Amino acid sequence: MNRSELVFLYDISYANPNGDPLDENKPRIDEDVELNIVTDVRLKRTIRDYLHDFKGQGIFVKEIEDENGNIQDAKLRAMDYLIDENGEKVDITDKNLSLSQIKRIMYDNILKECVDVRLFGGTIPLEIKKKGKSSITLTGPVQFRFGRSMHKVEMKHIKGTGAFASSAGKKQKTFREEYILPYSLISFYGAINENAAKKTLMAEEDESLLVEGIWNGTKNLITRSKFGQMPRLLLKVTYSDANYFIGDLDKKIKIEHDLEDDKKLRSVDELQIDVSQLIIALKSDLDKIDSISVKFDPAVKFRDSVPIEVDLVEYLVGKGLPASELTI
Repeated sequence: MNRSELVFLYDISYANPNGDPLDENKPRIDEDVELNIVTDVRLKRTIRDYLHDFKGQGIFVKEIEDENGNIQDAKLRAMDYLIDENGEKVDITDKNLSLSQIKRIMYDNILKECVDVRLFGGTIPLEIKKKGKSSITLTGPVQFRFGRSMHKVEMKHIKGTGAFASSAGKKQKTFREEYILPYSLISFYGAINENAAKKTLMAEEDESLLVEGIWNGTKNLITRSKFGQMPRLLLKVTYSDANYFIGDLDKKIKIEHDLEDDKKLRSVDELQIDVSQLIIALKSDLDKIDSISVKFDPAVKFRDSVPIEVDLVEYLVGKGLPASELTI
């Protein structure tokens, strides 16, 4: 596995891409620059849920309740992986079993069973009575920065009535209110570190699951606040030189539109995605690039110095770049 960079663009219309629970669940906005923010945690949750629900993959970070409705903490979750080679629970009271041995069993089982730890790493606490405390700390080979909208956004406050009365015997229905964005085209930047991948045992198959989870997970996130999310572009640049990458590829992609104000954008149909600076950057380091994999929505209009009238992959190949369609 070689070093890779990822750029992912998706948009959302009249919805909330990532609410802040400490601020009335409003969409996260950098108020100084009026840009929509989506945390890396939100994207990782999207990927995890898709891989678990649609691909049958085991994940470590998930909400599990006991029979009393109590949510399992990380320490109890870690204990789920104290299983021996025969599939039996490890007897943690065994005096011949040291804390380091217990830790090794847990480490091996989690990396074997949990694709999210192989991708994103994690800190896994371990506490055994009469044996002490420890933890497993793994740096994830896949890292994302916060996503940011590629244009200024404007938050809207929506009010309405609920379906039920506020309490028994009342005739007045409850009121509800929510905050949404009329439109946001969000850009995520990420990287895959081949050195960290060796420690988490991330394999080529996991890399394929990752890109599928990014694209299909976003499209299949059908909840009331997220419905309508659409993946628009996924770019994966893999390098041939060890430990090398261009960096900040997301900042080399811009948008253009004819509206007087970014905040008036309501659809991907109203803009073009400018990849001119991206192409320049890729061509300047062509000798260090192994491959460029691209997945894009045909509804998106791209431009270089002029509008691109052909398939984006075909256009990149015509520019001398080793581009191919990303298979998902």
